[in-house]
Amino acid sequence: MSKGLVLTGGGARAAYQVGVLKGIASILPRSVYNPFPIICGTSAGAINALSIAGRAGPFRLRTSKLERIWNELTPADVYRTDALGVLKNTFHIMASFVHSGYGIGKPVSLLDNSPLRKMMDSYVKFDYLDTAISNGELEAIAITAMSYASGQSVTFYQGQERIAAWNRSRRRGEHIPLSIDHLMASTAIPGLFPAVKINNDYFGDGAVRQLKPISPALHMGASKLLIVGVSDNATRSKVPAGLEHSPSTAQIVGHMFNSAFIDAVESDLETLSNINRLAGALPQSLREKNNITDLNPVEVLSISPTESIDSIAEEHLHQLPRSLRIFLSLTGATAQGGGSSAASYLLFEPGFCRKLIAMGMRDAQSKEDEIKQFFDL
Repeated sequence: MSKGLVLTGGGARAAYQVGVLKGIASILPRSVYNPFPIICGTSAGAINALSIAGRAGPFRLRTSKLERIWNELTPADVYRTDALGVLKNTFHIMASFVHSGYGIGKPVSLLDNSPLRKMMDSYVKFDYLDTAISNGELEAIAITAMSYASGQSVTFYQGQERIAAWNRSRRRGEHIPLSIDHLMASTAIPGLFPAVKINNDYFGDGAVRQLKPISPALHMGASKLLIVGVSDNATRSKVPAGLEHSPSTAQIVGHMFNSAFIDAVESDLETLSNINRLAGALPQSLREKNNITDLNPVEVLSISPTESIDSIAEEHLHQLPRSLRIFLSLTGATAQGGGSSAASYLLFEPGFCRKLIAMGMRDAQSKEDEIKQFFDL
């Protein structure tokens, strides 16, 4: 049974995934190289996916190196934070609204994420992916992005020849050698980071149109799934009180981000749970009579934050670069304005990331029995 790892998007929130992976590594034997033959990542989850798949060595060593990167990460490692750069990009965005055709031919965005490209291009060993696939360590690695031409969710995957490309409603799989462009395309949050050109099309953040985030892993043959999300919805035991004032821009943007990065995963998990119940209740006699061979239960282990990430983000908003703090305060992305959820996606700060990593590790270790069962230990 092929085990698949699904890492969702979430900007700086993806530091939580690193903690979960490190917690899993502490439970598995030290000799394990890669416990996940199939790895799927979207947006910031693509960074973690390629950082695990695109490195040699034991799994415990890979997660430790990934943790070191996130522990030392600053906004300047991800995007330009100087006031001049932010102001210039803000001007370009405003000009694109009032000047017909201004943004045509040159991607327009608030932030310049060239520092992230430089860092990841030197860290991920893309050549190693072929080696890992050839020696059987890896069956497939997939990165999902959104096509601006078609609006489709496109999963670029590199894997064994047996895995056939797929084409479904609003989503397709394309077998292709992965590169830094695919990673940057998957992480290009619309409006914040520039679109990336691949062949004759421009691509943006994969989470925006990924209605079925679990499906790529299933298409590639995974029969057991470990899903690490960044949603803290489970921590909210009651419906929050109504707003005393109209929502700030940051609150609106925060809900849009949550819709893209969080809601689709939770919805897909509900659908998979219902399909599992149906598959489990289907009598063998009915299967044989109707030649039903492709409807089988999929074992799923989902790990998500047990504490509110928004609350943690509120404590660290002051650590953002001054240029970005000014911009975010204008949109209401403050603790008082209720926009910390939107700001959390950009909080690539050591203090914030370390807290999420620590929480992820605790959450994984609290599920030690379930993790051992998942890996048949």
